[in-house]
Amino acid sequence: MSDHNKKSHVLYLVTEDWYFVSHRLGLARAVRDAGCDVTVVTRTHDHIDIIKNEGFRLISFLLPRSKFSVVSEIKSIVNLIRIYRQQRPDLVHHVALKPSLYGSLASLFSPVPAVVNALTGLGFVFTAGHWLRGVLQPLVRIGGRLLLSGRNSRIIVQNPDDMETLEDAGIIRRAGDAKLIRGSGVDLSALPPLDDPGGVPTVAIVSRMLRNKGVAELVEATRILKSRGVDVRTILVGMPDPENPTNISEEQLCEWHDDDLIQWWGFRDDVVDVWRQAHVAVLPSYREGLPKSLLEAAACARPIVATDVPGCREIVRHGENGLLVPIHDSVALADALETVLTDGELRKRMGAKSRQLVEAQFHVNLVIRDTLKVYESLLNKDLKPETLVEVPA
Repeated sequence: MSDHNKKSHVLYLVTEDWYFVSHRLGLARAVRDAGCDVTVVTRTHDHIDIIKNEGFRLISFLLPRSKFSVVSEIKSIVNLIRIYRQQRPDLVHHVALKPSLYGSLASLFSPVPAVVNALTGLGFVFTAGHWLRGVLQPLVRIGGRLLLSGRNSRIIVQNPDDMETLEDAGIIRRAGDAKLIRGSGVDLSALPPLDDPGGVPTVAIVSRMLRNKGVAELVEATRILKSRGVDVRTILVGMPDPENPTNISEEQLCEWHDDDLIQWWGFRDDVVDVWRQAHVAVLPSYREGLPKSLLEAAACARPIVATDVPGCREIVRHGENGLLVPIHDSVALADALETVLTDGELRKRMGAKSRQLVEAQFHVNLVIRDTLKVYESLLNKDLKPETLVEVPA
């Protein structure tokens, strides 16, 4: 068999198995259906069977995200080198900043012909005001310049702001180094447009429970609205992430919940049911790649209130399908929420616009198609999964 016709092997490095299932499963299926072997390297927890049942090879791997230790970080890189040498993939797809840096370093010491570094947002390292920014950003800049571009590799970014930031940092040096692909997309067949619900006006946030997601500002905005006499119910959907420096503790969430200020629902795997009960989606984040939670809300025809930051403004068109507010501004957030929550006709118009926007720009098959083109350019072969339904460009 010629090298051109040889079955390719694609390996995904992702920090958490739930994230792979939520954000990359459709892409990996398309790669499998195009005739490739697929390996997933990730921390395993509750989604082992889902991944294995797809026919993917699964390797359990822990990439520490907190309590930096030189020994543990070196051990992680050495283990990655061992995995890459054993698996001998034709292409590795790293998801998020730390896996991209560590995986790219490991690939230098392994027979890995092609590398894709998908940066799903630049996180607190590039978030203004976070104390770790000044410590880590110089290291990330140097590491990014040395590792993320060059050789037979590509960077994928989710929004133009991140592209510009990486260009300014010297991480993206040539036009061909990077590709803009807007998020992970959503499966519209699983996310029907929903009618505006009745009952108490309800706002919901679906995210990890982190301060840099603006959860504290949302709680304060709810407090402000209640003090104004606005009838509002605020739902927090998601779990804390103790390994993240901006984590909000379960104790704090329970305290807010017990004070009847908000309702903390924890993790929910049925987002359609969440949006069936909520009138407005909110995400007062400090910075995003392109948040899938807002894409899902928009697909369900919900208006959105979010901060005017990279990532959020990719899905929110101010005054059309939602409102954008300044970062760290609970009063402005309360004002915007009050505007949308108290005007049913405005919600209906904005919700319809949200659905139209997702249909036009954020269908998962558009993301898969564009990502496969990146793979094809690196592997020098066509990948045409028969199961991928074409959508208009």
